[in-house]
Amino acid sequence: MSTTQKSASKKIATKKSTATVETLLKEGQIAPAFQSVDETDSSVALKDYKGKKVVLYFYPKDDTPGCTTEACAFRDGFSDIRKKGAVILGVSPDSVKSHLKFKDKHGLPFALIADEDKSICQAYGVWKEKSMYGRKYMGVERTTFLIDEKGRITKIFPKVSVTGHFEEVLENL
Repeated sequence: MSTTQKSASKKIATKKSTATVETLLKEGQIAPAFQSVDETDSSVALKDYKGKKVVLYFYPKDDTPGCTTEACAFRDGFSDIRKKGAVILGVSPDSVKSHLKFKDKHGLPFALIADEDKSICQAYGVWKEKSMYGRKYMGVERTTFLIDEKGRITKIFPKVSVTGHFEEVLENL
């Protein structure tokens, strides 16, 4: 991969890590464009939400404790997010089938985007080397991006702790 990556008309600098190329996004930049499918296998692209605020949250895995807590907090506050003129999009490397099961089980009223090839995670710089019990592996670093109506990143929440995260998001919209 080259040392720069184009997103919309803006260049986003990248730096090499030992495990992956990490995108260095900053608040004020144009959010990287993406296209994938949601839990119903319908096409979803960031450009579909031009003119709306977007809460784009990346999470590691469907139906795990932290991811479920985070998703249910967004579900419970869904009407508050909508009152602020925003939509919620969840992204993980899970399959369409996994997303549908997770969404149905917890009554999630927003789209879950399947990123099985991890291209969206990589474009947003959330696909990172992680470590658990001394074992290193690649995975999603829980991160939320607030994107304005013109497609600019207005706020980045890296290394999200799910407790109180919804409230942080709401007050920053």
